[in-house]
Amino acid sequence: MKRFAAYPLATLLLFCCIAFAGQDIHAQTTEETPDSTWTEKPKAQLRRMRRPLPADTLAIEQANQENLEGITSPVDTASLIVKKDSIPEIYKKIWVPNPAKAVWLAALFPGAGQIYNKKYWKLPIIYGGFVGCVYALTWNGQMYSDYSQAYLDIMDNNPNTNSFMDFLPEGYDISDRMDFYKESFRKKKDFYRRYRDLSIFCFIGVYLISIIDAYVDAELSDFDITKDLGMKIEPAIIQNSRGNNSVGLQCCIKF
Repeated sequence: MKRFAAYPLATLLLFCCIAFAGQDIHAQTTEETPDSTWTEKPKAQLRRMRRPLPADTLAIEQANQENLEGITSPVDTASLIVKKDSIPEIYKKIWVPNPAKAVWLAALFPGAGQIYNKKYWKLPIIYGGFVGCVYALTWNGQMYSDYSQAYLDIMDNNPNTNSFMDFLPEGYDISDRMDFYKESFRKKKDFYRRYRDLSIFCFIGVYLISIIDAYVDAELSDFDITKDLGMKIEPAIIQNSRGNNSVGLQCCIKF
């Protein structure tokens, strides 16, 4: 009889333990994962707000605040205009000369085509050629004129016209060798006439070269001269028509 009375008591104690365990589990679940209907008490909420934030959270909030201020701040259009005006030189348009204009300028005034092409280092060469041709033309022309007059004077047998004596030593007698000096003055006259004419052709040649140089320089101003262009000479084995191999040089032009 006593054994049967102990069963209801044990059953009651078991139900009490289950009830207390369920309350603990429910309390832990509510604290860790609160339900949407659960509201925090005002005092607990105030304590949570007074709690200091971690350093990482403060840095993130500060960065967000700076980004927000940068977005909402007005745009400085003046600084944008300055940045737009200060474009690097590599983005500016490359100036390419006009070949026809360079030719006309070089034809109207020697050296103007080189100035138009911005090749100023060629001006001393061109003007040096002109100065040399003018000097040669002046010198040979003067000598030709003097020897021509001397040849005319020695050929007319007139004692009053003796300009040829200026080319001989003072007091020199040429009566015994008159034919020799006549031939000598004739050769001198022809010599300086030839070089006078050659100086004229050289002057015209320098003028034409200045025009051609201005045209070619303007025409090839946009020619590609990168590292991809080049010529390479290297030894190679060449097979002839008989099927035999021979050693030679191979020229490779790369475009």
